[in-house]
Amino acid sequence: MAITRKNGASIHDDDREKIQVRNPITEEIIGAVTVATPEDVADAVERARFAQKTWGAMPIQQRTQIIRRWLDLLWENQAELIRIIRRETGKTDGMAFNEILVIDNMMQFYIHRAERILKPHSRPAMVPIVHRARVYYKPRGVVGIISPWNFPFNLPFIDGIPALIAGNTVVFKPSEVTPYSCEFGVNMLYQAGVPRDVVQIVHGAGSTGAALVDEVDYIAFTGSTAIGRKVASRAGERLIGCSVELGGKDPMIILNDADIDFTVSWMLRGAFENAGQFCMGIERVYVEDGIYDKLMERLMHFAPQYIMGTGDGFGVHMGSLTNERELLRCESQIADAVAKGAKVIHGGKRRPDLGPLFFEPTIVVDVDHSMDIMREETFGPLMPVMKVKNADEAVRLANDNEYGLAAAVFTRDLRRGEQIATRIESGDVCVNAAYYVIGTSGLPSGGVKSSGVGRRNGKEGLLRYVSSQSVLVNTGIAQQPSLEQPDALTRQAIQILRRIRRYVPFF
Repeated sequence: MAITRKNGASIHDDDREKIQVRNPITEEIIGAVTVATPEDVADAVERARFAQKTWGAMPIQQRTQIIRRWLDLLWENQAELIRIIRRETGKTDGMAFNEILVIDNMMQFYIHRAERILKPHSRPAMVPIVHRARVYYKPRGVVGIISPWNFPFNLPFIDGIPALIAGNTVVFKPSEVTPYSCEFGVNMLYQAGVPRDVVQIVHGAGSTGAALVDEVDYIAFTGSTAIGRKVASRAGERLIGCSVELGGKDPMIILNDADIDFTVSWMLRGAFENAGQFCMGIERVYVEDGIYDKLMERLMHFAPQYIMGTGDGFGVHMGSLTNERELLRCESQIADAVAKGAKVIHGGKRRPDLGPLFFEPTIVVDVDHSMDIMREETFGPLMPVMKVKNADEAVRLANDNEYGLAAAVFTRDLRRGEQIATRIESGDVCVNAAYYVIGTSGLPSGGVKSSGVGRRNGKEGLLRYVSSQSVLVNTGIAQQPSLEQPDALTRQAIQILRRIRRYVPFF
């Protein structure tokens, strides 16, 4: 097969660089993708920019109806999508299904509200009646989406679909480790009625992503803090907008009055969700000393019931890691913690009988902040648990970290729990749950500190993809030609308005 670029050059696909894609459980090669060169990326963005004129001019309601058809197609074909996600990542049926469920929920929010969020609206004018002030929202143009491998379907489209609804065109650069989940979603968009140049994919590793940042009008990146800094820096150099969701070291605080069994179930789910490969998953736990012993007893009762394996069905709770890098990091952090006095009380070993990248759900105690396991992102199935004197110490330790993505507080006193939540330096906080903000349609989700800039979801997640245009209309009422600035009539009006504004803030 030959590829012809805009300049007429013909390149044979056989001569192009390929990246193999492997099943992490079986190590089987399941395919290969062709690496997009900088020229390929530039061509894709140029086609997208041309297509945006027509797509952006389409009524919002028409665009949202196309997305509704897309969601219906996903629901009808969920078994195939789950199979693809599992082959690429090694995760369970439940974790793959959740990727679809969250997208369906989030996009229904925009289907019903996007037109209202994006419609032109009036603002208070400088001189009421004489002036009219309105704000209009315009698509940014071509949006680039760079997404990671841990949620290969959810993360591209939780960013990409709002961009499309707002009238932009989109070029995806999915992880080279898990490209096929994104390809499936894009093919479903074509079937739903999205023109091919409106949504495109470019495959490759870091160089392809860098080329995309150099071409688009807005970039949404999800990944490591180190790469996110580079993306944001380059976006700043080009003076384009960007949002970056980066690493996390998410704390859970458990107060003395927490419901123990309920809390333990969330500890296990929060720490081992997606084999711990979840930037909003629980990575460190602080427990008040009054409940610590009873909580740990119940944790050790339930931990053996958390099932790891390769089987089908929702009864399997945890699957394989996707990359060896995360497995080696788990082992390194455990070794560092044990050398400094920590104890592994559950798990802590590889499971080669299940597959090359299986690592047991692991609970570590007697930890402190001198250990890597309490300070550095893990991205694997480790749960370090630390006893603290009180909530104040827990909050202090929770904030003693460069990251601020998500957090959780567990208590029966809901008012106190919410008050403590506001003291945590984190973009998302749940009381008596973990990581649920990202799945809550109306709440903006994102990090502070080294965990990122910008928000997805809620109206904020849509408005990031538009630029505002302010229009002021001077009606000319009660105005005479004058070279004075301000003229006598205006000066008199200013004095009157100044008095009125003391009592009527609308003016």
